[in-house]
Amino acid sequence: METITLGKNGAAVPPLCIGTWAWGDKLFWNYGNGYDQQQLQAAFTAALEAGVTFFDTAEIYGMGLSEEFLGQFIKQTTQPVQVATKFSPLPWRFTAQSISDALTESLKRLQLQRIELYQVHWPFAFFLSQETLMNTLADEVKQGRIASIGVSNYSATQMREAHQILAAKGVPLATNQVRYSLLTRQVESQGIIATARELGVTILAYSPLAQGLLTGKYTPESADKPSGARRIDSKFSKEGLQKIASVIFLLRRLGEKRDRTPAQIALNWLIAQGNVIPIAGVKTAEQVKQNAGAFGWKLNNDEIEELEKATRPWLN
Repeated sequence: METITLGKNGAAVPPLCIGTWAWGDKLFWNYGNGYDQQQLQAAFTAALEAGVTFFDTAEIYGMGLSEEFLGQFIKQTTQPVQVATKFSPLPWRFTAQSISDALTESLKRLQLQRIELYQVHWPFAFFLSQETLMNTLADEVKQGRIASIGVSNYSATQMREAHQILAAKGVPLATNQVRYSLLTRQVESQGIIATARELGVTILAYSPLAQGLLTGKYTPESADKPSGARRIDSKFSKEGLQKIASVIFLLRRLGEKRDRTPAQIALNWLIAQGNVIPIAGVKTAEQVKQNAGAFGWKLNNDEIEELEKATRPWLN
């Protein structure tokens, strides 16, 4: 099984991660309407069967339910599972103890003694300084409750600052989780990808299918209308879909040549960048199986270059 290391010396994980934002979340994903715990359990099992043992969650997903479900499912398997979760720097958290307490609660919900990757969910920390935050996390690494430290939505400058604070404590920054897909390539033009490579930080790419746009499911002519938040997103309007039609056509053409879906081609392009792990959100076993078809093979250099050229308008 192909693996990628989290940072310079973190865990070796599959080149694809399962995202669990929808696990228990009613606000954005309407949990309980069309899918429930039974479907999530099946998705978890399907992931392990496909060799995808890396899961990303957060304390705020489903108000803790995502972590709880993941913890319950892990207890029912003997297979090693790598878990990444996230700390939310909320306004009332401004002390080192509040960080440690949040970690304790996540560990309880996950029913784990140690988390493979503990990430700061966003850089704006209200009354909590980056020094307090990173130094406390570094202490937790030394105490053994965290294996590696990550950040999320950090700019190149913010990532470098976090890296420097941790380095002074002898702890590397392992990851930065950012929005990254063929249709959201701003992290390249903003220097985040280059800085991550320089610092030895692995990129975790969330929304790697651009909220479903890269699946090919939505087209200007399609009768398949977007639901939920997508209904008011201009990218899913007829005009928005016409703008990406050439990219979808290319994904379909490459997919037909390789007997792969457009989504699998899009995910493989991210993996091919090197030092990048896409996080594919799932609700069902079928979605897991589809996403798992994105690894275990490689686009060739010409195909990677063709996709890069076709999506240059989305660099900015």
